[in-house]
Amino acid sequence: MTPSDPDPVERLLAERACERLIVELVRRLDLGEPSTVSDLFTPDGVWEWPYDQRRIEGREALREYFGSRPVDRLSRRMCTNILVTVDSPDTARATTYFATYRVDGYTEGSLVAPRLPANIGHYEDTFRKVDGIWLLASRTLVLPFGGPTERLDGPARS
Repeated sequence: MTPSDPDPVERLLAERACERLIVELVRRLDLGEPSTVSDLFTPDGVWEWPYDQRRIEGREALREYFGSRPVDRLSRRMCTNILVTVDSPDTARATTYFATYRVDGYTEGSLVAPRLPANIGHYEDTFRKVDGIWLLASRTLVLPFGGPTERLDGPARS
């Protein structure tokens, strides 16, 4: 939406829908439904990691990618500073800062000692409203701080 088209209620609703989409994506990744992240994207949606030149395009490819995540992975993403900009009644973009805490080798019910984040950066997202529903059209990872996922070893898990 441009300054010449300022419907504040519609803008607020669009901003909230896009923000909620970001939060729902993180919840699905962290709490055991990673393959369903693809349902939050447009059919031709894209997720890009420019730092290592990876690009996943389309819902089926996204479903396969996120569904193949290790079953013993424990992760929590802390997202903040979500800034959604509505560009038109059907398009928007957002920047979201994040820190990801992640380990592999996790056993359900065990307590893992605190660690430093595996990644810190931000996402650049674009959204498109399709049949009245806001969906992610693209997500690009900007990763200035990153490292490998730690593998827990032994029963102490610390």
